[in-house]
Amino acid sequence: MIEFEYEMFKYKRLAGVDEVGRGPLAGPVVCACVSLPLDDLIEGVRDSKKLTALQRERLYEKIMAKAIDCKIAMRDHTVIDEINILNATKEAMTECINAFTTELDYVLIDAVPIKNAKFPTRSFIKGDDLSYLIGAASIVAKVTRDRIMCEYDHTYSGYGFGQNKGYGTKQHIEAIKSLGLTPIHRRTFVKKIIEL
Repeated sequence: MIEFEYEMFKYKRLAGVDEVGRGPLAGPVVCACVSLPLDDLIEGVRDSKKLTALQRERLYEKIMAKAIDCKIAMRDHTVIDEINILNATKEAMTECINAFTTELDYVLIDAVPIKNAKFPTRSFIKGDDLSYLIGAASIVAKVTRDRIMCEYDHTYSGYGFGQNKGYGTKQHIEAIKSLGLTPIHRRTFVKKIIEL
């Protein structure tokens, strides 16, 4: 994956951005912006969806230990319902980029184009497959969001948030039908599936 950074950007000061949680029925969308040394690589970094939970946790710790800079931002269910998931994602991505104190030549983003960042950005389809830095950001975002949803599992029992992480599994939808909505459910998402 690192060949992408080398071939495209020739060792410039780079960071990667990715999001997790655009599709679930509950919980926030979480974005991470990560800059890592490109001469001291962490083995195994890739798209978080291609890793087990244990692999992600282990890589998360290594990424956070080696990161030159790392920022995380999120938008909760209320913002998602108000401005839609794409705009909420863009807001969170822009926030974590603009929170960087490290100077960057480029920020590499998975798929979503960003216009109001303080550094130049480039978005790439399937960027989390192509870029080491975007892959690292996807791991940080995924682990962060999974931990949040596991906490919600204790607060709102019966929905299986620890397992489904808010996604619309059969068990989750049945729980909504029998127990109703929690405060963290995205109303605009749920109403597309069941009558509120």
